[in-house]
Amino acid sequence: MNAADTAWVMASSALVLLMTPGLAMFYGGMTRAKNVLSTMMHSFFLMGLASVVWLFWGFSLSFAQGNWFVGSLEHFALTGVGADLWPETKIPGSTYMIFQCMFAIITPALISGAFAERMKFSSFIVFTLLWLTFVYAPICHWIWGGGFLQKMGALDFAGGAVVHINSGVAALACAFMVGKRKGYGTLPMTPHNLTLTLLGAGLLWFGWFGFNAGSALAANESASNAFVVTHMATSTAAISWVLAEWIIRGKPTTLGVASGAVAGLVAITPAAGFVGPVSSVIVGGVAGVLCYLAVLAKSRLGYDDALDVVGIHGVGGSWGAIATGLFAAKAIGGADGLFFGNPAQLGIQIVSVLATIGYSFMVSLVILSVVKAIMGLRVTEEEEVAGVDTSVHGEAAYNL
Repeated sequence: MNAADTAWVMASSALVLLMTPGLAMFYGGMTRAKNVLSTMMHSFFLMGLASVVWLFWGFSLSFAQGNWFVGSLEHFALTGVGADLWPETKIPGSTYMIFQCMFAIITPALISGAFAERMKFSSFIVFTLLWLTFVYAPICHWIWGGGFLQKMGALDFAGGAVVHINSGVAALACAFMVGKRKGYGTLPMTPHNLTLTLLGAGLLWFGWFGFNAGSALAANESASNAFVVTHMATSTAAISWVLAEWIIRGKPTTLGVASGAVAGLVAITPAAGFVGPVSSVIVGGVAGVLCYLAVLAKSRLGYDDALDVVGIHGVGGSWGAIATGLFAAKAIGGADGLFFGNPAQLGIQIVSVLATIGYSFMVSLVILSVVKAIMGLRVTEEEEVAGVDTSVHGEAAYNL
């Protein structure tokens, strides 16, 4: 065991866990005041629910030796996962497991932004249990656990496909199946507390260093590079989003700078261990503009993704995965991309994007359809009008 590597991955695990409360703040500030607690509850509850799922069967289905599609139950209830070194690392299996657990927590939490303010809490719990089992675990296995995309040579350093494309596409399925919020398009639905959103964005930026640099699984040159390019891509995306909205809408906004930063974090995630600082600036700059345009397109396409999960995570993650196929440099890590003489890598990245989109969307639709048929997906109209905080949870965020 390498003590420095182990300490770094344990610290990174804590950083990634902090991202989920950060996400709760980011999302909570963007909702209306009557729904802020219910929105934040999704993220906080998943810190418990996803962890228990991960312990018993999620980790095993993702990382145990299985077939091209999914892992076995060899590590059910963490059997055989402990002090012994995890293969190809110098850290204990338990350290690797808990690091990956934090990814399994935040991925379904990201999805919750699509159905904020209107989904039944009981249905959310059942959907998440099924989604982690039948969507997240297989896709995680495809790319990180020895599945077919990993064998093809797909590059996903810290979760562009596993976390962001996966959650963004599932969010689109949720937006379609749950339906639009009552009054969407006619009533004002502006963020109630952008101060909270900015604080959440800052915590996400901070925690993301563990998300990306921690994925090196060692305190080494790869972690250092990932740390640098994560910051540079995020900085550039925050600037480019604000400039884009300033040109198009005439005003630079705090919501824009927060959203742009998250878009940059998303886009650099798959590429963090494979691209250099200059490439990361390009990845982030494009992500800021591209994700802003994707969010603007939401109203024209007619779906109600309440907190822009599809535009930021789905589109940003897809761009990041494809950009990895363009800018990856073998001298940094992985394989060369198109601009370094290897066009085949771009093709592999596109296959990984399409496979993730297709599987996540279709299986998410099936799960949502089953949950809808058995228990329904939405709160009642009266509960939605009153606000989910008081009608479902019996609480109010602000007792002034």
